[in-house]
Amino acid sequence: MLESMNDNLQPAEGQQPEISITETNLEMPISENVNQDVIESIDATNAEESEDTSIKEKHDIPMMDYSTLTMDALVGELEKLHLADKVLSVKDHVEEIKKEFLSKFHHFMEEKREEFEAENQDPTETFSYHFPLKNTFDELYKTYKNRLNQHYKSLQKTLQDNLEKREAIVEELRNLINPQESIKDIVKHFNELREQWRALGPIPRDKYNIVWNNYHFHVENFYDFLHLDREARDLEFKHNLEQKQRIIDRVKELINEADIIKAFRELQDLHRIWKEDIGPVSRDVREAIWQEFSELTKKMHDRREELLLAQKAVEQQNADKKKEIIEQIQALVAQPGDSHGQWQKLMQHMEHLRNEFFAVGKATAEVNEELWTAFKNAVRDFNVAKNNYYKGLKNEQQSNYQLKLDLLQKANELKDSEDFAATTPLMKQIQDDWKKVGHVPRKLSDKIWEDFKAACNHYFDRLKETRKESLSEELDAFEKKKAYLETMKSFEMTGDHKTDLEAIKKHIEHWKTLGKVPFSRRHIEGKFNRILDALFQKLSLSKKDSDIVRFTNKMEQLASGDDHRKLIQEKIFIQRKIEELQSDIIQFENNMQFFSNAKKDNPLMKEANKNLEKHKEDLKVWKEKLKQIQVIEKGE
Repeated sequence: MLESMNDNLQPAEGQQPEISITETNLEMPISENVNQDVIESIDATNAEESEDTSIKEKHDIPMMDYSTLTMDALVGELEKLHLADKVLSVKDHVEEIKKEFLSKFHHFMEEKREEFEAENQDPTETFSYHFPLKNTFDELYKTYKNRLNQHYKSLQKTLQDNLEKREAIVEELRNLINPQESIKDIVKHFNELREQWRALGPIPRDKYNIVWNNYHFHVENFYDFLHLDREARDLEFKHNLEQKQRIIDRVKELINEADIIKAFRELQDLHRIWKEDIGPVSRDVREAIWQEFSELTKKMHDRREELLLAQKAVEQQNADKKKEIIEQIQALVAQPGDSHGQWQKLMQHMEHLRNEFFAVGKATAEVNEELWTAFKNAVRDFNVAKNNYYKGLKNEQQSNYQLKLDLLQKANELKDSEDFAATTPLMKQIQDDWKKVGHVPRKLSDKIWEDFKAACNHYFDRLKETRKESLSEELDAFEKKKAYLETMKSFEMTGDHKTDLEAIKKHIEHWKTLGKVPFSRRHIEGKFNRILDALFQKLSLSKKDSDIVRFTNKMEQLASGDDHRKLIQEKIFIQRKIEELQSDIIQFENNMQFFSNAKKDNPLMKEANKNLEKHKEDLKVWKEKLKQIQVIEKGE
């Protein structure tokens, strides 16, 4: 490039003019304008890498698609890189990791803030969320930045020293031509300056092209204007031409390399060698050989552009995939769940879509930010819908909590009751009611359940102990009743109705005093009732009175056996029976009106009267039975 630039400078006869060359002084030939952007891009890269040779090593470290990694994985990658020996070689990698981590972190914190605001209605509460991974990231990044700043600080002094020395050499080259000195001394001095130049290190990148342009300008002018030994100059030109031709041959090989990215990096090195290490060639081939090098560079550039276009096509596919994922998230928002179970499935699906989105890879730069924003908005809409549901669920759970508090209070009030017969069904009902109440807030669930369970266990443990004590008494009562049955078998009727009835009643009363028997042995009550039935049959007692006595005895046995459910069922049955009889009696009386003109000895009328009287007698019996149950209930 410098060779062609210098061709625009018109040589003068004799003493060369004193010209300070800058990038604005130099103009590209028309033939090179097509390739100018490519060449300038390569020069800029070489200027950067010449400042610190470790920058070149960044190409040896694979640049991952960090957008596909989780925050944990990103921190893991940063941990691998933050202590790299060549701190500049990983700079691009570290900054890319930082960009992706912070993007994901801010999105994560937005979700946590939305969850907090959904769960906390108190405006005085301040959102706070501790995320240890962020602290780890900050520490690693801080360590790297401190090392990078220290490196820059050390580098700047070295770069500035080298710049001043190179500028001094350029100045000496400018003043090298001195007619008072011998050609031999001038050439010797020139070679010394070139050796000093080659021994110097890097300079600031913003001065790179200016200093090198000035250097090449004065070197070329030295060859063009100084009356040197033509043979020596031609040998130098020939040597330089051979080196540049070898570079051109290598570029021709690189054009066909499979790894175009690696080949293009080598091309950048060849440009640096062309510019920094190889001297000028003769004027008659200077433009031609540079033009050939430039055109080959353009071909390499075009091949790389083809690869980049292919990569862009992949990125476009990634963009399309991300759009599909965003649409799927939006579809979840459009059909929200209406139960905790449904929302759990939706949240699992949402997490799958989120991971899939991050795993897709980079989209095209033109839409990448737009897609990221759309993704965040879709996720935010999902979270808003989810939070609204759980906010309503939380209110419901708070109401459930109050219901369970009320049940807990009732259980605590009853747990020490001594009236087990009355309290046990109440405690069982409280337990049933507890099961019907829905979920309560998770942070309160365990505590209130443990308290409720403790109250119930306390009561039923006491009930169990009481029943253990009563079992012994019931077994004793069974033995007594068993023995008493033998006594009843030997009971003889006197024949006197009143005396025998009183005796039977005394037997019944005594039987009651013997106590309750175990449930598994209540068959003994049936044996006693059968003996009573036999005695009542021998006794000249009306059927009504006999039924009432037997019924009363049976109901008292149910009451004494704590079988309240059967007692209630019996009462309901009697009430329905009374209603049926009353309805039938009304119907019979209405039917009797059809016989108002019939004779008393009419068979149909006799049958109707008979049925009516029977129903009235039955009604009296059932009413008496209901009365006996009511007396027993009051006695309890």
